[in-house]
Amino acid sequence: MAILVVGHKNPDTDTIASAIAAADLYTKRGMDAKAISQGEIAPETAFVLGKFGFSAPEIVTDATDKQIILVDHTDISQTIDNLDKGELVAVVDHHKLGDVTTSGPLEMWVWPVGCTGTVLKNMYDFYNVEMPANVAGILLCAILSDTVMFKSVTTTDADKVAVEALAKIAGVADVMALGMEMFKVKSAVDGATPTELVFRDYKDFDMAGQKVGIGQLEVVDLSMLDAHKDALQAEIEKVKADGRHSVFLLLTDIMKEGSEMLIASDDISIVEKAFGIAPTGKSVYLDGVMSRKKQVAPNFIKAFEG
Repeated sequence: MAILVVGHKNPDTDTIASAIAAADLYTKRGMDAKAISQGEIAPETAFVLGKFGFSAPEIVTDATDKQIILVDHTDISQTIDNLDKGELVAVVDHHKLGDVTTSGPLEMWVWPVGCTGTVLKNMYDFYNVEMPANVAGILLCAILSDTVMFKSVTTTDADKVAVEALAKIAGVADVMALGMEMFKVKSAVDGATPTELVFRDYKDFDMAGQKVGIGQLEVVDLSMLDAHKDALQAEIEKVKADGRHSVFLLLTDIMKEGSEMLIASDDISIVEKAFGIAPTGKSVYLDGVMSRKKQVAPNFIKAFEG
């Protein structure tokens, strides 16, 4: 039976690209591995996979009696169901270490870089395994997506070096043109339901025992979302009512490099505690904030713990 390689719930481009790449790498190292997904892929990811000739991975949501490799996460709230009833054999990630535990030792590659794709590029190099051009293409897109074309504070020199190398392998001449093409697809909101938009890039966190959801929509111009804000606010109120203390939705303008955050919370003062800015109604503009991982989740974690 193949080892299943899986990223977090509500998969983004990094989660899917990393699962595909890790499955290729581990298989070439002698371990039969298969990329899977925990849910339907987002439009940006579908564009990336189509551009480089991949199909969306099979959806699998239960780890019972299976060997598992986790990519792009180590949080129980984000992982595949019944992980404790399977066997975790490896982790490849670029986030803080979460609360997943194992009964035995495992292989771990967890680096402080902007994207799991960067870690995987270095793993191919370390094991001296040749990377296929189409795998290089999707990893390149994953890094551009996660670092918001190097505008995010999560960007490191290692990400830039990886992109340069991956572009050569993939035969991509204009990296930034590819990035803009990708973000135009990611920005498309018309025709999508409020539920689809909220969960396009969404994660639940445990913050001092409280369940807190943080979603993010990245667009090339915030005005694209003007007609959708009321529906998005109503949707996060519904998501919050399903057993959560708070749900926050970041509306990120990648050109102006800032985010408007919509708020549904039992205690709206937690926002001012986290960012030092009092919300206006049920939203707040956070200038320069583009990264949920480095600029939003850590601030809320501290605020909830304080």
